[in-house]
Amino acid sequence: MVDLEVFKHLADIDLGEAEPKPTSVEGDQREAAKALWTSPDGTVEVGVWECTPGRFTADRSTTSEMCHIISGHVEMRTQDGTVKELKAGDLLTLPQGWRGEWVLKEKTRKLYVMHKGSVAAR
Repeated sequence: MVDLEVFKHLADIDLGEAEPKPTSVEGDQREAAKALWTSPDGTVEVGVWECTPGRFTADRSTTSEMCHIISGHVEMRTQDGTVKELKAGDLLTLPQGWRGEWVLKEKTRKLYVMHKGSVAAR
């Protein structure tokens, strides 16, 4: 039998103490995260993340990520200069190999699904 995991009230989950964002390049950003579920082999993680306003770099060389913005306002910048704005309710996919910047216009919270390792075509 497979157990189902249900996560309600993602906006209210306590993420613990926020710490300085290591890849921040602008602003005194602080982030907190909580893993809600990890696959038995450790390659998939579902969790909630939150960060204060500012700008940071992101590198998905070895992972892919799907994000659902719960609250906040984000501007995504790709290395080629493409800019996309996201707000609460938006869903974003960062494929393996994506690199760019997140510019948080306000405190932002997201649900994430991270897949670690090689993503092979099927």
